[in-house]
Amino acid sequence: MRILGLDYGSLTVGVAVTDALGMTAQGLTILRRDQENKLRKTLREIEEIVREYDVTTIAVGLPLNIDGTEGERCEKARAFAAMVESRTHVPVVMVDERLTSVEAEELMGEAGLTKAEKKKRVDQVAAVLILEDYLHGLQ
Repeated sequence: MRILGLDYGSLTVGVAVTDALGMTAQGLTILRRDQENKLRKTLREIEEIVREYDVTTIAVGLPLNIDGTEGERCEKARAFAAMVESRTHVPVVMVDERLTSVEAEELMGEAGLTKAEKKKRVDQVAAVLILEDYLHGLQ
């Protein structure tokens, strides 16, 4: 039972996956695209990951505002999640991702990563945090 975590951004999707027991989350990759609305290749790559890792659930980050309200980014994340579910036929759950990018930056800073290294990895680390939040909610 593997679970996939996705951090959807305007030009990137951070990807994390659980171990085979569904207990720990590891960063997998960052899917990049040139334009926000060009998702065909990204969706195909997600389909391949779902098949390769035998994913049974997908957790997509929901970028709520600090006060808990939903804005334009939430609409886009929900639309993306619906496309992923339609393409993969795997249930998608939305996970509150408030401040995951900030937390990811802090964790990478504590690990001694440079600003350039942080920029390259922030989406993947955020996906790990989204997936960990989902896993904690299951316990």
